[in-house]
Amino acid sequence: MRRSTVIYLLLFLVLAGTYYYLNNREQPADISLTLEPTSEVKYLFTADDGTPTSIHIESKAGEVVEVARGTDNAWVITQPEEDRADQASAEAAASQVTTMQILDTVPDVDPDIVGLADPEYILTVKFAGDMERNVEIGVITPTESGYYVRNANGDIVIISRSSVDALLGLLTNPPYLETPTPSPIPTETPPPPTPDPATPSNATPTP
Repeated sequence: MRRSTVIYLLLFLVLAGTYYYLNNREQPADISLTLEPTSEVKYLFTADDGTPTSIHIESKAGEVVEVARGTDNAWVITQPEEDRADQASAEAAASQVTTMQILDTVPDVDPDIVGLADPEYILTVKFAGDMERNVEIGVITPTESGYYVRNANGDIVIISRSSVDALLGLLTNPPYLETPTPSPIPTETPPPPTPDPATPSNATPTP
């Protein structure tokens, strides 16, 4: 048998084997991809509550701070001392209130263990339309990523630590409007008195 004929025969056998394999191999079962539904992001205060008009924070130690919108819609500090507020800082605090995300819900937990039997802080927020929400803030979680909080419905949840700390910072640093300190007025040193030319400098006083 000629060499070229052998090569053609081998190629034929290879092609025939490949064809047989492709047509008779076991077909894989259809795989359906099931996507887990994304968990819904929940916040301590909902959009239904409205726009914050007053933020009141009181600590267990007795520290207190409160900022509120005035009749002209400008923020003022009403506690610890009434004064004008830095509008940007107060508005940032109001925005922080609306973005306090719930990381987890903790059912059937002893309030005393998480610092809510005697809350570390009490946060009271008033919203447009005379809506008022009171929440209690307990201790930091063991992972230090959040605070235990009892929401307005009485449920104990975990709130992001960064968002809570941003509000608690108002206690130690109320957003008073900084007024520039006036520069001291320079005082001129008066020149020494001019001696009377009619009086000689070496004159002897008359006894």
